[in-house]
Amino acid sequence: MLNQQISKLDRAVQQAAEENPQSKLLMTQPGVGPNTALAFVLTIGDVGRFRRGKQVASYLGLIPREASSGGRQKLGAISKQGNRMLRSLLVEAAQVAVVHDPGLRKQYHHRCHQKPKAVAKVAVARKLAVRLYWMLRTQTKYPEIVRIESSSGLPLVGAS
Repeated sequence: MLNQQISKLDRAVQQAAEENPQSKLLMTQPGVGPNTALAFVLTIGDVGRFRRGKQVASYLGLIPREASSGGRQKLGAISKQGNRMLRSLLVEAAQVAVVHDPGLRKQYHHRCHQKPKAVAKVAVARKLAVRLYWMLRTQTKYPEIVRIESSSGLPLVGAS
């Protein structure tokens, strides 16, 4: 009985995501399904209210806490200020995106050499959130956004 209810709700989310042009655009990114796309669009709202990708990451709580005193700067765990559900959806989407997206895979493996895998996953989730923000802001689908990132020399994924 629960499986029937879950599949009914899954179909409703799928339909809502397909009808929403912004979430449909985000679903072109590998790893981003209807749940993540719809949650991102509904949580972020109007992308015009954010001037930079760093502000989106901060809004979602995907940036490190900072404890600075004097000339010393210490970065800690992520701030967890934003929507908990969207943050967990982005981490799950990042795990899938690492398998299918060569740019994110490279950044993930590079980070894994320096930090624990959980930290690398959250870092990729932040980069994915920034990429999704830029996709909405520029109304650009996944293949084109990757082309823009690679041709500009400065990756939008890491852009602040």
